[in-house]
Amino acid sequence: MTDKFSTINSTLSPNELGRLIQQKYELSDNTECSIFRLAMNHLYIVHDDEMKYVFRVYTYNWRTKLEIEEELRLLLHLKETNRQVAYPIADKLSEYIQEIEVPEGKRFGVLFSYAKGTKTAKFSHQASFLIGEALAKVHQSTEYFELNRIFYNSHNLLQISVLRTKKFFDKNINEIEFLEKLSAFLTPKIDNIDKQKMRYGSVHLDVWFDNLHIDDEKEITFFDFDFCGNGYLCFDISYFLFQLLSTNLNEEEYQVKAESFLKGYETVTEISEEEKKFLPFACLAIMTYYISIQCDRFEYWTNIFLNEDHLKRIIGNLKRWIAYNKIEIE
Repeated sequence: MTDKFSTINSTLSPNELGRLIQQKYELSDNTECSIFRLAMNHLYIVHDDEMKYVFRVYTYNWRTKLEIEEELRLLLHLKETNRQVAYPIADKLSEYIQEIEVPEGKRFGVLFSYAKGTKTAKFSHQASFLIGEALAKVHQSTEYFELNRIFYNSHNLLQISVLRTKKFFDKNINEIEFLEKLSAFLTPKIDNIDKQKMRYGSVHLDVWFDNLHIDDEKEITFFDFDFCGNGYLCFDISYFLFQLLSTNLNEEEYQVKAESFLKGYETVTEISEEEKKFLPFACLAIMTYYISIQCDRFEYWTNIFLNEDHLKRIIGNLKRWIAYNKIEIE
């Protein structure tokens, strides 16, 4: 007799998943499904003749059904207001979320439209302008739009995050001490902000080149709103600028693209002075949070790179941002 072992993160067969999608969404007999990426969530590319889709399978115990419903509610709101986003597609029963029974339990799947264009980290300053413009339009639709999801604040971005990361690495290495010091520095920056001068609403929280497509230097489409929640809209602006610096080692090129991005944004809506003062700090809190998420989801995501060297690289990028913005951490 063979013992049956439980699993924590299985990989769904693309062939079987393709048949399920074909049936649920009434696609043609030519439907093909293939694995695209197995990371925080599992992504599959679905082809039906000329049509192309992305099917996301959320990893086990990552998002509740309510959290996913709220993500999709935001995306449908953005679609209805003519913002360029990859949006969810309903099946033949008008359902957006598929419940899939796998060895570890119930997982959820959603079919999304495919964002036209291509992904690249080496986009031009003209494209950077378009990204800023497109993000500002998204923010016009998400301001005051509250989600029944996480409210990003100093407690979950900083205090809880540092504790999670410290527990994972299980020793007081210099990088952990740096994160503790950074958290203590950033907490009052967030807590004492003048909220009346800050736009608030639904945020993407992961806007960078990996989550947007550029179509012929003309149109930007955002996708992967998995981390959407409630927060200051300038979180998205700051995070994009941080990632832009991280992917542009030439600081003069970064400066041109950053200015172009901000100019594009402000052709649509103004960034207040209070928001501008907060931009150098917001991304540091977000990155502290993301480090902890990588640690927390280690067993579900085959991130073999997550070790002390990886942490040193991330901290190095944070320190580069701090130096570039002339931030003095007391």
